[in-house]
Amino acid sequence: MSELPISSPYRSRPDAPVTDTEREQLNARLNQAYTDGRLDADDYQARLDTLFGAITLGQLVPVVDGLPPAATYDSPALVPSGGGAPGELSPARDARGVSLGVVVGVTGVVVVLAILFLVLFGLV
Repeated sequence: MSELPISSPYRSRPDAPVTDTEREQLNARLNQAYTDGRLDADDYQARLDTLFGAITLGQLVPVVDGLPPAATYDSPALVPSGGGAPGELSPARDARGVSLGVVVGVTGVVVVLAILFLVLFGLV
Protein backbone atom coordinates (compact mmCIF):
# COMPACT_ATOMS: atom_id res chain seq x y z
CA MET A 1 0.00 0.00 0.00
CA SER A 2 1.31 3.44 -0.91
CA GLU A 3 2.06 6.11 1.68
CA LEU A 4 1.24 8.84 -0.85
CA PRO A 5 -1.84 10.98 -0.13
CA ILE A 6 -4.76 10.65 -2.53
CA SER A 7 -4.13 14.30 -3.55
CA SER A 8 -0.74 13.31 -4.96
CA PRO A 9 -0.76 13.56 -8.77
CA TYR A 10 0.60 10.00 -8.92
CA ARG A 11 -2.58 8.74 -7.25
CA SER A 12 -5.15 11.36 -8.28
CA ARG A 13 -4.18 11.36 -11.99
CA PRO A 14 -2.60 7.93 -12.51
CA ASP A 15 -3.38 7.83 -16.24
CA ALA A 16 -1.73 11.21 -17.01
CA PRO A 17 1.43 10.96 -19.09
CA VAL A 18 4.85 11.45 -17.51
CA THR A 19 6.47 14.69 -18.73
CA ASP A 20 10.17 15.22 -19.25
CA THR A 21 10.11 17.83 -16.47
CA GLU A 22 8.54 15.32 -14.06
CA ARG A 23 11.15 12.73 -15.01
CA GLU A 24 14.00 15.22 -14.44
CA GLN A 25 12.63 16.31 -11.06
CA LEU A 26 12.20 12.74 -9.87
CA ASN A 27 15.66 11.83 -11.11
CA ALA A 28 17.09 14.71 -9.03
CA ARG A 29 15.10 13.57 -5.96
CA LEU A 30 16.31 10.00 -6.37
CA ASN A 31 19.91 11.15 -6.75
CA GLN A 32 19.59 13.24 -3.58
CA ALA A 33 18.01 10.38 -1.63
CA TYR A 34 20.81 8.04 -2.75
CA THR A 35 23.49 10.62 -1.89
CA ASP A 36 21.90 11.15 1.55
CA GLY A 37 21.96 7.39 2.17
CA ARG A 38 18.18 6.98 2.17
CA LEU A 39 18.36 4.44 -0.68
CA ASP A 40 20.76 1.56 -1.14
CA ALA A 41 22.30 0.89 -4.56
CA ASP A 42 19.81 -1.84 -5.56
CA ASP A 43 16.74 0.18 -4.57
CA TYR A 44 18.15 3.26 -6.29
CA GLN A 45 18.77 1.35 -9.54
CA ALA A 46 15.34 -0.29 -9.44
CA ARG A 47 13.63 3.08 -8.97
CA LEU A 48 15.64 4.60 -11.82
CA ASP A 49 14.65 1.73 -14.10
CA THR A 50 10.98 2.25 -13.16
CA LEU A 51 11.29 6.02 -13.60
CA PHE A 52 12.70 5.85 -17.11
CA GLY A 53 10.36 3.04 -18.17
CA ALA A 54 7.18 4.70 -16.89
CA ILE A 55 4.62 6.12 -19.30
CA THR A 56 1.94 7.26 -16.82
CA LEU A 57 2.09 9.01 -13.43
CA GLY A 58 0.51 5.98 -11.75
CA GLN A 59 3.51 3.88 -12.74
CA LEU A 60 5.73 6.28 -10.74
CA VAL A 61 4.14 5.47 -7.36
CA PRO A 62 6.90 2.94 -6.47
CA VAL A 63 9.51 5.53 -7.47
CA VAL A 64 8.27 8.32 -5.17
CA ASP A 65 6.85 6.20 -2.36
CA GLY A 66 9.01 6.70 0.73
CA LEU A 67 11.04 9.58 -0.72
CA PRO A 68 11.22 12.80 1.29
CA PRO A 69 8.68 15.33 0.00
CA ALA A 70 9.83 17.69 -2.72
CA ALA A 71 10.54 21.27 -1.62
CA THR A 72 7.75 23.59 -2.72
CA TYR A 73 9.91 26.70 -2.60
CA ASP A 74 13.33 27.81 -3.75
CA SER A 75 14.31 29.63 -0.59
CA PRO A 76 12.34 31.06 2.31
CA ALA A 77 11.33 34.68 2.05
CA LEU A 78 13.05 37.11 4.36
CA VAL A 79 10.76 39.09 6.57
CA PRO A 80 12.08 42.60 7.10
CA SER A 81 12.63 43.42 10.73
CA GLY A 82 12.05 46.76 12.36
CA GLY A 83 15.77 47.05 12.98
CA GLY A 84 15.59 45.73 16.54
CA ALA A 85 17.09 42.63 18.02
CA PRO A 86 15.21 39.32 17.62
CA GLY A 87 12.43 39.04 20.19
CA GLU A 88 12.44 42.76 20.88
CA LEU A 89 9.09 44.54 20.65
CA SER A 90 8.74 47.18 17.99
CA PRO A 91 7.51 50.64 18.92
CA ALA A 92 3.78 51.31 18.67
CA ARG A 93 2.60 52.93 15.46
CA ASP A 94 1.16 56.41 15.49
CA ALA A 95 -2.54 56.09 14.63
CA ARG A 96 -3.20 59.83 14.22
CA GLY A 97 -2.70 59.71 10.45
CA VAL A 98 -5.16 56.85 10.05
CA SER A 99 -7.71 58.52 12.34
CA LEU A 100 -7.47 61.79 10.43
CA GLY A 101 -8.01 59.95 7.13
CA VAL A 102 -11.10 58.19 8.45
CA VAL A 103 -12.58 61.43 9.81
CA VAL A 104 -11.96 63.27 6.52
CA GLY A 105 -13.43 60.40 4.50
CA VAL A 106 -16.59 60.12 6.62
CA THR A 107 -17.04 63.91 6.58
CA GLY A 108 -16.74 63.94 2.79
CA VAL A 109 -19.38 61.21 2.43
CA VAL A 110 -21.77 63.07 4.76
CA VAL A 111 -21.33 66.34 2.81
CA VAL A 112 -21.96 64.61 -0.53
CA LEU A 113 -25.07 62.86 0.83
CA ALA A 114 -26.39 66.16 2.24
CA ILE A 115 -25.91 67.91 -1.12
CA LEU A 116 -27.65 65.05 -2.95
CA PHE A 117 -30.53 65.18 -0.47
CA LEU A 118 -30.94 68.92 -1.00
CA VAL A 119 -30.79 68.59 -4.79
CA LEU A 120 -33.23 65.66 -4.95
CA PHE A 121 -35.85 67.39 -2.84
CA GLY A 122 -35.41 70.74 -4.60
CA LEU A 123 -34.30 72.65 -1.55
CA VAL A 124 -31.42 74.28 -3.38
